Amino acid sequence: MLLHELAHCRAGDKGNVATLSVFPRNDNDYPVLARILTVQRVRDHLAEFIAGDVIRHELPNLCALHFVCHQVIDGGVTTSLAVDTHGKSLSSRLLAMEVR
Repeated sequence: MLLHELAHCRAGDKGNVATLSVFPRNDNDYPVLARILTVQRVRDHLAEFIAGDVIRHELPNLCALHFVCHQVIDGGVTTSLAVDTHGKSLSSRLLAMEVR
């Protein structure tokens, strides 16, 4: 199963920092997402695009996980001509993660 079957993601970017907010399609799946989407798992999955730290914020009242990804490769959206370093592309890549 891919993550996009359980969740959707909103993205944003400021310079070389991308933010990814993951929301379950069903609020009852929030504990599953909180267990599966560890910092290490997200970092490993996006390692080709993120060189720095990944910080996770849990927002249980919103049933959301918010990831702040530092040092987006190629400088991020404001300095890169590559589409792949944009937050929206990173959110799609995150949703392609296999979940168990």
